[in-house]
Amino acid sequence: MDEAMITTSSNHNSSIHSKTAPIESSGVQDANHSARRVDIDNTVDDPAHRAPLVLGDATLASVTQQVCGIAERRPPRAWYVAFAIASSLALMLVGCIGYLFTTGVGVWGNNQPVAWAFDITNFVFWVGIGHAGTLISAVLFLFRQNWRTSINRFAEAMTIFAVICAGMFPAIHIGRPWLAYWLMPYPNQMGTVPQFRSPLLWDAFAVGTYATVSLLFWYVGMIPDLASLRDRATTRGRFYFYGILSLGWRGSQRHWHRFERMYLLLAALATPLVLSVHSVVSFDFATSQLPGWHTTILPPYFVAGAIFSGFAMVVTLAVVARRVYGLENLITRRHLDNMAKVILATGMMMTFSYSIELFGGLNSTNATERFVALNRIMGSQAISWWTMIICNVVAPQLLWSRRLRQHQGVLFVVAILINIGMWFERFVICTTLGRDYLPSSWHGYTPTLIDMMILIGSFGLFFTLFLLFLRFLPIVAMAEVKGVLAHEQHERHHAHHADHARHPHAHASSGNGNGNGNHNGNGDDTPDDLMDAIGATAGAR
Repeated sequence: MDEAMITTSSNHNSSIHSKTAPIESSGVQDANHSARRVDIDNTVDDPAHRAPLVLGDATLASVTQQVCGIAERRPPRAWYVAFAIASSLALMLVGCIGYLFTTGVGVWGNNQPVAWAFDITNFVFWVGIGHAGTLISAVLFLFRQNWRTSINRFAEAMTIFAVICAGMFPAIHIGRPWLAYWLMPYPNQMGTVPQFRSPLLWDAFAVGTYATVSLLFWYVGMIPDLASLRDRATTRGRFYFYGILSLGWRGSQRHWHRFERMYLLLAALATPLVLSVHSVVSFDFATSQLPGWHTTILPPYFVAGAIFSGFAMVVTLAVVARRVYGLENLITRRHLDNMAKVILATGMMMTFSYSIELFGGLNSTNATERFVALNRIMGSQAISWWTMIICNVVAPQLLWSRRLRQHQGVLFVVAILINIGMWFERFVICTTLGRDYLPSSWHGYTPTLIDMMILIGSFGLFFTLFLLFLRFLPIVAMAEVKGVLAHEQHERHHAHHADHARHPHAHASSGNGNGNGNHNGNGDDTPDDLMDAIGATAGAR
């Protein structure tokens, strides 16, 4: 199959494989019926049958209609309300940064010795939020976990937007943002180069690499779906917009072959970043000589925390998106249950890390280390530390209960609490600077109004970008979901014929009265060759 087998209509409304055209066109009739809300419990494990990941009477056409329709229709009223609030907060962020640039970093509550406060806390928090997207997209893809297909697209988008928010804070923290390019090694008349032994420079390279690979991974995976939006475009502007982004995708065998190889290569490149990026961020603290920071547990502690907080944010967004846009048949209860299990597992890792950190501090022969550990529990950091423990240790324990884990309201609240707790964890780490070796230099930290407004504004920027993504781009990876759907239909088809071969007389006497014994009762079992065509068109990996 090559370019000659692609048919394109004159009004740019369709570009489909000629062999699968009858299947797609027949499915259009039931697209609206298949896209209705289907919220079935598919979390029960049956050893004889794999639980479905796409519910309802879904077809290739209904999946396309449902996902593309979100970008093609006017958004619901809730989208406009959320966008108005988020964009207002983003504008507040822009105003606060402008005020910071014109006035100076004195508008913050930073002091000596607490030189790292809200700004670095927010930086580490947002870098951690972006970790789940890479884990879901790259690591789970390499392990062939098909349940990732319905949630990987907006998890990847979340990664990009979180990294944008994170990268903003080091730039404004340096005090002279117009000199931020000094972090990069470049030929200059002064003959100077950055200090390559500084973890702060490692941050610049690690986060920059992470942002670049994540952006490429997100965009490359979206190309087939952008082509679907291009072919369905009803206006010239949308046709050219999606046409440019889809890079001339025609769905030929050669295109799918190149796409698969590129996607696999980017997944392999992105996988080490899951471990390396937040490990490098932890070196900002672990390579210092300050009490409470100088510990070897910080790199795995930071990585587990990043996955923990990232999955919590994915759950937060997924619960709302599936409810507002009616995606219960694509983002099923099993997806939420699997993510809840990952949150529970990483939550136990965080509990272990907190225990080791506390045990090491209290049993240290260094009096200063013991003081820092006690100060976190009973001193000036007690409120923040106990908030962290309640949100990150106590709240996830609710997920041991299957009933609570599958309750969307409980899962949503737990995810919100985890995000709050993980922010306080980074705040506790950064404000440890307030109590160092020399008591005469001790100083407390109190955030100013500008600190609070920039923190809130960063959430506004994140949700503004995410809402724009929901409005204009496919929020579910249609090509990958179709691959899963085709595989499930293929398995059901062969299971039906195997059962028919074992019990021919029972099937002959049953059915719908037409004597053919079809499992769906309408005499339209899908042949194997058409199922193979479906798999090829959907790009099943």
